[in-house]
Amino acid sequence: MSRQAWVLVVIASILALATLVGAVVLAVRVVRTRRLLTGLGAGGKVAFYGALIYTIFPVDVLPDPIYLDDMGVLAAALIYLTRLVHQRRAAGRQLPGQPDTPPDRDRVRRRVP
Repeated sequence: MSRQAWVLVVIASILALATLVGAVVLAVRVVRTRRLLTGLGAGGKVAFYGALIYTIFPVDVLPDPIYLDDMGVLAAALIYLTRLVHQRRAAGRQLPGQPDTPPDRDRVRRRVP
């Protein structure tokens, strides 16, 4: 094998390893984001399980040494799940029946025995 062929093989294997590491990191982040959601809606469950199944399933749009399509699906699921987390947190901050303005901090609160 010539020197140029070896250089191409080394570059291709470094790129394949980098995309594999990127896909694993995204998969871990998707799982961690899913843990933040106590009750996923149907869309959240489809995004979570669909992304993981697509990543693990051997039939892909691009061949397996190239994990760019897997990374794209995982990134899209991560963005969607992160938005769900932000919506849940925003909904949890203001409960129904609470006033829109925070309570006055200058008031002295007394403890009830």
